[in-house]
Amino acid sequence: MPTSLKQMGEFDFIKHLRKNAAVTNDVVLGIGDDAAVIKSSGNDLELLATDMLVANIHFNKKDLPQAIGRKALACNISDIAAMGGWPKAAVVSIGVPAGTAVKFLKAIFDGMNKCAKEYKVALVGGDTVRAKELVINVALTGRVAKRNLISRSGAEVGDQIFVTGPLGGSLKSGRHLSFKPRVIEAQFLCRNYKPHAMIDISDGLVADLQHILDESRVGAVLYEEKIPLNHKATLQGALYDGEDFELICTLSKTKAEQLLKDADKKKYDFACIGEIVAEGKGLHMATRKGNRQKLNVKGYRHF
Repeated sequence: MPTSLKQMGEFDFIKHLRKNAAVTNDVVLGIGDDAAVIKSSGNDLELLATDMLVANIHFNKKDLPQAIGRKALACNISDIAAMGGWPKAAVVSIGVPAGTAVKFLKAIFDGMNKCAKEYKVALVGGDTVRAKELVINVALTGRVAKRNLISRSGAEVGDQIFVTGPLGGSLKSGRHLSFKPRVIEAQFLCRNYKPHAMIDISDGLVADLQHILDESRVGAVLYEEKIPLNHKATLQGALYDGEDFELICTLSKTKAEQLLKDADKKKYDFACIGEIVAEGKGLHMATRKGNRQKLNVKGYRHF
C-alpha cells in the first residue's frame, strides 16, 4: 500500500478521488475528463475546467510574463475545446512570493487579459495569497450544446485517429507558451463530423491517447509515417514531449473519409495518424519498415 503520492502516482490518486468524490444529480460527467459537465437549462450543458501552473515546472521566471499569463488561461481554453465547447468566464487565483515586482504581475495579467479578449472570456474574480513560488490557478467555465458534447470515452473500433496539427518540440521552441487553443477546429469538427472521442495533448500524444483508450476500453495503432512533426521536432518528441495543446479525436471511417475530402479542411492542419482497434491489442505503432512496435505509455508526470 503506497504511503506517499510519489509512490502512488498522480493518476492512481485521481482514480481514488474519482471513486470517492461527492456528486449530485446535476453532474453529467465528473472527474476523469478534460472538463466536468454539469446540467443546465435549455439545450446547453455547463463545462468547468481548471489548471494550475507552477514556476520552474510549467514556465520559467525568465519567460515573458505576458506569455505566462496567456498560457495560464489558454491551457484551460484548450480543455474546454476538447469537450466540444466554447469558453465563458474565468476566476484566477495566484500564489506570489512577497518580493515579486508589481510590474511583473501586471504583465502576467495583461497577457491573460489579451487572451481572454481574443476568446471572448470574462475574467470575473479570484484570489491572491503569499507563496514560496509563483503559482497560477485558473478555473474556467464553458458551454457546450448537448449534441456536441465529446468525452474521452466514445472511441469505437474502426475509428480513425486525427490530430489538429503538428507535434513535438514545444518546450524547446517556446510553443508551450504561444500555442493556439483549437476552439475553432473543435467547433468545425463537432458541427460537421461529430467525433466519437476527443482530448487535448498536454502530457504527450501517447500518454493522452492512452486516456482515450482507457476510458473507451479500446486499443490503437499509430502510423509512424503519418504523424506530423513540428519544425526540428523528432518522432520521439511528437510521441512524448507534451505541451503541444493540439487535439486528438476519433472519427468513424465514413466521417474520416468525408473530412479528408472536405475542401474546408484546407483551412486547418488535420492529419489522420492511426486507427482504433480492439482493447486487447493495446497501443502500437506501425513503423516505416513495416513492423509493429508496442509503445511505452509514458508522458509528463508530476509525481
